[in-house]
Amino acid sequence: MDQAISLKEMMNKKFIKSDMDVNQNRVKVISVTSGKGGVGKTNVVVNLALSLTKLGKRVLVLDADMGLGNLDVMLGLTPVYNLHHVINGEIGISDVITKGPGGMMILPASSGVQELSELTPTQKLNLLTEFDKIDDSIDIMLIDTAAGISSNVMYFNTAAQDIIVVASPEPTSLTDAYAVMKVLHTQYGESHFKLLVNMVNDSSEGKDVYRKLSTAADRFLNISIDYLGYVLKDKHVVLSVMEQRPVLDLYPWSNASKCFIELAKKISEWPVNTHLKGNIQFMWKRLMGQTDWSKI
Repeated sequence: MDQAISLKEMMNKKFIKSDMDVNQNRVKVISVTSGKGGVGKTNVVVNLALSLTKLGKRVLVLDADMGLGNLDVMLGLTPVYNLHHVINGEIGISDVITKGPGGMMILPASSGVQELSELTPTQKLNLLTEFDKIDDSIDIMLIDTAAGISSNVMYFNTAAQDIIVVASPEPTSLTDAYAVMKVLHTQYGESHFKLLVNMVNDSSEGKDVYRKLSTAADRFLNISIDYLGYVLKDKHVVLSVMEQRPVLDLYPWSNASKCFIELAKKISEWPVNTHLKGNIQFMWKRLMGQTDWSKI
């Protein structure tokens, strides 16, 4: 009972602080998601993060593929700790943040830990408290979600200010991209998305993918899809993945790297939405709000 009272008092204080500080926070929280694997989503996140740091932005990347995270592997990093340790209250979030290329900050997830998909109230409170310690030190938070339509994927997408859906020209990718937007709209009320088409042969192919998805959305869903742009298919991307480094780092002159820089410029110019939906503190406040505290 004493623990329940203590948790509730901490929760109420945190909620009050969140409401008071919301207008002071100017963090862009952007989720990057996809309907299926194999479209290069994590590679997109890594290179967008590096591109944004080159534009002078302080970037934090959250590997939100809870239980199957691999962002650190893609960068050749071997962090000692990950979010699993934070969630269990073993260490603070500052001890987990790993420095990546260009000075980007990375919050690595764990791999093979199924319990991360079902957090306890205490674990949720640990996350809420720890994230509150870093939200003033970053400009942009990129959330690399898992692929698909699981509850974790849906949660992190609805918590972000902006949702970038990554698709490729493959027919199955288009179908799955449409599916993830449909679920987010019909079950979670999301109505605005940004489309990034990866691995295209030319700009016209990217626009064709956008046209197909936009046409289907206009016909069957009441949503809007903005065309963010495209990333060209580039052999240097494959080479960089093998080297476990961003293509922008290894081959800054490559076609794909130029695309990432242009995309980062667009993103950096997006206005910060001060609505609570994308505030980092409120992201975890939403998570806490899904708990029935009377049952603790």
